[in-house]
Amino acid sequence: MKSSGIICKKIEETHRKKTALQHLSQAGINRLLRSISKALQQQSAAIIKANQKDLAKMDKGSPLYDRLLLNESRINAIANSILKVVKLEDPTNKSLVKKTLENGLMLEKITAPLGVVAAIFESRPNVVADIATLCIKSRNACVLKGSKDADHTNRAIVKIIHDVLKELHLSPALVYLLPPDREVVQILFNATRHIDVIIPRGSNGLIEYVRQNSRVPVIETGAGVCHTYIHEAADIPMAVRIVVNAKTQRPSVCNALDTILVDKVIAARFLEALKPAFEEKNVVIHADSGSYKLLKGYPQLKKAVPEDFNREFLSLSCAIKLIGGPEEALRHIAEHGTRHSEAIVTNDLRTASRFLQEVDAAAVYHNASTRFTDGEEFGLGAEVGISTQKLHARGPFALEKLVTEKWVLRGNGQIR
Repeated sequence: MKSSGIICKKIEETHRKKTALQHLSQAGINRLLRSISKALQQQSAAIIKANQKDLAKMDKGSPLYDRLLLNESRINAIANSILKVVKLEDPTNKSLVKKTLENGLMLEKITAPLGVVAAIFESRPNVVADIATLCIKSRNACVLKGSKDADHTNRAIVKIIHDVLKELHLSPALVYLLPPDREVVQILFNATRHIDVIIPRGSNGLIEYVRQNSRVPVIETGAGVCHTYIHEAADIPMAVRIVVNAKTQRPSVCNALDTILVDKVIAARFLEALKPAFEEKNVVIHADSGSYKLLKGYPQLKKAVPEDFNREFLSLSCAIKLIGGPEEALRHIAEHGTRHSEAIVTNDLRTASRFLQEVDAAAVYHNASTRFTDGEEFGLGAEVGISTQKLHARGPFALEKLVTEKWVLRGNGQIR
């Protein structure tokens, strides 16, 4: 690891250079982002080569393996996501309030960049491009701290971004990648003069550690223990499609399904319909006592233990619990959920309305898969993460939330 003195100087340089982006025109910002998108596609082979070095060190059975994996298709998706951000409106320097006070002072409240945004994340190298892109678009500099698992890939992506910055006569310090060593986070936690906000993105353990130890303000992006509640008035074929998608479309991400809650009165019919679809996808089911009896003969069946209902599986596994109706569903989600994404499948509009109103989560769904909780799916471009807290940002934490407010007053000699 580099000495702490060198790292502190690098962070200070990022802080000093941050205003460079504020002086660029919107056309200049967009030209920079288009250049990064193009360079990532053109140098995809170099990124994949670096990614293979990281993948070689990881167990293929780990749920993090899929998160780490980059291929040409995924790199193209990252590049295209950047182009979507280009099309978004500049979130800075927007006038929110404008009026003239009785003393003649002209008062205006405008949006302004946060300054220097630090992000700590695990095993997802696409986060490097996502956060750098969103920070550049919102005229923030960024400091990135990835894990050792993805270090070769992270460095390959940042090198490409640095090359583009230098080609356009901008400082590479605007996007600074820290060494992957864990000790580095202590420097971040205490950099109160040079970093404006820290955003942890990863496991619940990582998020809790950052929240409890950082002196720099933290915006949490939470782990997802996501539920889908199959109400007695559900359309069974629809419920099966939604559950299979939510669990299997990409199981290693935070908006994937973890626990299925099923009303007892329809449990036999629903589980009978679900079994072949889950069996085809090799889903491991951790079943409570009631559902275990109904699923007897299912090849990947396990008896659930209490801890299973608090698990973010991040794999082709889920828990199933039979319940007695909406009251029990709401209680279970309140006790075991992480305020990320929750869904109900029902044709009873009154029950659906109550669920959407009472469930305390960043995103709530009626008759749809939780897999849609995503900045790009919501039309927000790339995202920093899914915020499960309630201050400043909630849900997909994207471009629009990478700003703060500034009061600007223009006078002609007024004194108080």
